[in-house]
Amino acid sequence: MSALTGTGTLLRFALRRDRVLIPVWVAVNALMVLSMPNSLESLYATPAERARLLDQMDANASFRALIGPVFDDSLGALTAWRVGVFAGLLAAVTSLLVVVRHTRDEEESGRQELIASGAVGRRAPLTAALLGAAVANGVLALLVAVGLAGQGAAGAVAFGLGLAGVGMLFATTAAILAQLTESARSARGLTAAALGAAFVLRAAGDSATDDGSSVLTWLSPLGWLENLRPFAGERWWVLTLFAAAVAAQAAVAYGLAGRRDVGLSFLPTRPGPAAGRLGTAAALAWRLQRGGVLGWSTGFFLAGVVYGGLTEGAADLVGDNERAREIFERMGGRSDLTDAFLAAMIGVLGLIAALYVVSSVLRLHGEETSGRAEPVLANAVGRLRWAAGHLVIAFGGSALIMVLAGLGFAAGYGRQTWPILGGCLVQVPAIWLVGGLAVLLYGTAPRLAQAAWGVAGAILLIGWIGPALDAPRAVLDLSPFGHLPKLPGSGMEWPPVLVLLGGAALLVAVGLTGLRRRDMTSS
Repeated sequence: MSALTGTGTLLRFALRRDRVLIPVWVAVNALMVLSMPNSLESLYATPAERARLLDQMDANASFRALIGPVFDDSLGALTAWRVGVFAGLLAAVTSLLVVVRHTRDEEESGRQELIASGAVGRRAPLTAALLGAAVANGVLALLVAVGLAGQGAAGAVAFGLGLAGVGMLFATTAAILAQLTESARSARGLTAAALGAAFVLRAAGDSATDDGSSVLTWLSPLGWLENLRPFAGERWWVLTLFAAAVAAQAAVAYGLAGRRDVGLSFLPTRPGPAAGRLGTAAALAWRLQRGGVLGWSTGFFLAGVVYGGLTEGAADLVGDNERAREIFERMGGRSDLTDAFLAAMIGVLGLIAALYVVSSVLRLHGEETSGRAEPVLANAVGRLRWAAGHLVIAFGGSALIMVLAGLGFAAGYGRQTWPILGGCLVQVPAIWLVGGLAVLLYGTAPRLAQAAWGVAGAILLIGWIGPALDAPRAVLDLSPFGHLPKLPGSGMEWPPVLVLLGGAALLVAVGLTGLRRRDMTSS
């Protein structure tokens, strides 16, 4: 039997399982990219305005660190500059989720052992996972290449291939770490840490130079993407770096996969103490989720510091561009530009925090489907008590990371500490409403629980792109974040906040009622 026997069947099964996750995340990424040319054209309609933007970016190291340098004043080049880093990050996150889900997650749940008992080759699961990631990145590349072809066919193809290259590079990184670690949580966390390191290296390099030539930039795959220079004299040879890195990492992953038994790893989890110290379900939930809370907390604080440091230069960057000012006002309220920028950036972090609360709530689903919930519930622990431990971390953790983001903003900006903290905390009711929907889906229809990711992705898309496209009010109101007061700068409005809090409480109550009444998934 070949080592790849059964790959086709496993690939079809993987794509069927990801029929929601992959289309939603690819669609969000593609729409973010494809909507940008029209937004930029309305912002910078003349060559003179675009040339002035280039001069401003060359002189602003903080914005280069966040977004990267810009190499040309064409709409295509500005699109690659404006969304390149974030689209690359999103492609990488999608890829690592797909690969870990169909490798280490399957082994951890015991399903891989059952599959391996049939006519399935040793490396077929890994191959199917990587092919699933390749499908996602291939569709993204095709959508970007076709959608941006009007800006220049060569640049569109280069940009699409660059995004796919970033996605596949981190897909193979996740494949290696799935072999080295013993849990899916560790594999995802370490891959995310590698992605964070790539962002930091690129940011450090771009803050030092305005042409992407820093050694630190070249050490990061995200730096390779910007140095591919789509729509600005494409450097096609940079794609060979992606190809070589993907091939080398895939070879390592295949080598490791052939040297270990199913369910084992090269870096086993350190054994705990002989006498257990987790006396309650809440303590166990904290032990399982503390790494995620720490990672998100650190990331939000640092993001707040970065955005706070950019606040002083926001007015200079916008200048007398009325269209840019209008977008910030739609995102951050009709106050002065500095407060509008702060409120807009706080709103962006609130949208991202919705992803945290969904991931934390769905940890319940992972514990149940993996069979780890059974031994806990077999003791004197009720379902509601078991779920409450995770939900306290999910909802309390989302409030914590927004507070830390506010402290980061205040540290980076150096003033308005209390108004900024208020602006961060007012995001919490909308975040909790998204978390409440995840609880509702998990508790009443566990097979649809993963659809919570689709809802969070749609809300992120509306909040991120809607204001730039001047979307109708009816569309913006589909997001709970569209009903929040824009702080700092605007006055506090309690009715929408209280309605969102009440809606979140109602969704959680209905979800927990459903969890209490339904059958639990058996391992």
